[in-house]
Amino acid sequence: MFRSTKASPPDPAGFDVTDATVLAAAITAGQITAVDVMEASLSACHAQSDLGAVAFLDEDMARAGARAADALPSDQRGPFHGVPFLVKDLGGFAKGLPAAAGSAAIRAQARKPESDNRLLQDLRQTGLIPFGLTTTPAFGLSLTCEPDGMAATRNPWNPALTPGGSSGGAAAAVAGGIVAIAHATDAAGSIRVPAACCGLTGLKPSRGAVPGGPDFANHLMGIASELVLARSVRDVETALHAVVRPMAPVHFPKRPRVAVALPDRCGPDQRKAAEGAADALRDAGCEVHDVRAPDRIGAEAHEIARTILAVSLAEWLTALRISDDQVPPLAAAMVAEGRATHATALFASSRQLARLTHRSRKLFNSADAILMPVLSSAPPVVGTLDLSGTSPDEHMARLEAFAPNAALANVAGLPALALPCGTANGLPLGVQLIGPTGTDFALLKLGALIESRAPALSFPSPIAGLPA
Repeated sequence: MFRSTKASPPDPAGFDVTDATVLAAAITAGQITAVDVMEASLSACHAQSDLGAVAFLDEDMARAGARAADALPSDQRGPFHGVPFLVKDLGGFAKGLPAAAGSAAIRAQARKPESDNRLLQDLRQTGLIPFGLTTTPAFGLSLTCEPDGMAATRNPWNPALTPGGSSGGAAAAVAGGIVAIAHATDAAGSIRVPAACCGLTGLKPSRGAVPGGPDFANHLMGIASELVLARSVRDVETALHAVVRPMAPVHFPKRPRVAVALPDRCGPDQRKAAEGAADALRDAGCEVHDVRAPDRIGAEAHEIARTILAVSLAEWLTALRISDDQVPPLAAAMVAEGRATHATALFASSRQLARLTHRSRKLFNSADAILMPVLSSAPPVVGTLDLSGTSPDEHMARLEAFAPNAALANVAGLPALALPCGTANGLPLGVQLIGPTGTDFALLKLGALIESRAPALSFPSPIAGLPA
């Protein structure tokens, strides 16, 4: 599989989208300096502080990184040269950025890493300049974004609504134009849900496709993946090229077969978006047919993910010596559930995960990819899915109802690409394409077919620093 961090950025005038690719091209072409772009991004951080997108900001790091980018010889510049970049406050770590997983207790003891993990090393090689952390709910336990001890994160399209989660801060930062691209993670929909809420594109990669080392702290028995949220398919593809691990590529046939799966619990706007994406694929020459939504295997995946998340959280907080009274009530309840899970039950879940991964192959017997809505409804009001409750049963059921079958791709290790397709009531609508393991780049090609035919989005704010 092709892997490269070097590319010649295209001429911005040749594209009808504004994204990190265009911003990097403007810097390389001398239309603007990396220093000026970074100053614009820092200004946007302060001007849009009410979004609650940024959990930690290092302005000295930002300016030093931008100066170094402007001094870099042209033959050493990557495809995202000089582009400001925010790292999620959960998952892969970046040098100098003290991640706290949205937790006040961890924030009080967090230290600045002395190096990047492998994923951030590779992303940095593309020319991205990390300079801060985006918000996430405590321990990533929600599909909305209300960090512990910090203001809730809001959706740039409508500040009364959530931007989704757990990569909600990343989504708010990109949709709000603070940055053009941001790091994100996904253990049960946490890239795809914010993408759908905010009109963005995000890929949950195949299991093992991107690095998790050297610490593998976000491994979660293989259900978690990391990459980025962006405003275009090509930005996501560039990021994936930069970090992907060697694996055998899987290609779709010349005329891909796409199965449309519409869960009954998805509302009319979400179904309409999926139908619009299906029409776009038909127009592009794909063979499109309807199938029954994979609700049964999706529900099973949801329960497996719940067990893994609970046990992981219990182990994590025990290792950090964080007591139950130092975390939100729902987190404490999940910790108790994790501690009560016997090793035999966890072992059974690991076997169930392997079996589900094997069974998921049948989903593609008559299709190369599955097209589904990401959400069942519009983003809820801020606070609707916060961690103030005490019932894991109720909380997890509400998450699954909001993002039907989201955990299926995680537990089965499948790539899943979320991207916008249309709007309703002034809000973007999101769809997702799910494919067999290893079809990440093939899914991106399918996504580009939808992107080029979908109604254009006019984001609430332009990308900071992008020349008019």
